[in-house]
Amino acid sequence: MERVRKGDDVVIIAGKDKGMRGTVLRVLPGADRVVVKGVNIVTKHRKPTRDNQRGGIEKREAAIHLSNVMLADPQSGEPTRIRFKNLKDGKKVRVAVKSGEQLDT
Repeated sequence: MERVRKGDDVVIIAGKDKGMRGTVLRVLPGADRVVVKGVNIVTKHRKPTRDNQRGGIEKREAAIHLSNVMLADPQSGEPTRIRFKNLKDGKKVRVAVKSGEQLDT
């Protein structure tokens, strides 16, 4: 089970975008990286193709390492660690350490 999932709200804790917040767009588990909306923006030079007639320079989000990201606490919005808890029905859920609030439904 992954600690960070698509759709989670995260806070960047290290790097050039430190302190920024965003939503996880994609998780790349093999590379231990995530793509966060509005964070780590890079410029990409595109050649004209049949689909993209004009080509040009576009801005897009690049992947950031998981160690530079922490989940935002649902109550306070501060960065928090994640703990796993087994419920009585056998389901495994993620719990925010700071507030103790359950992240999964």
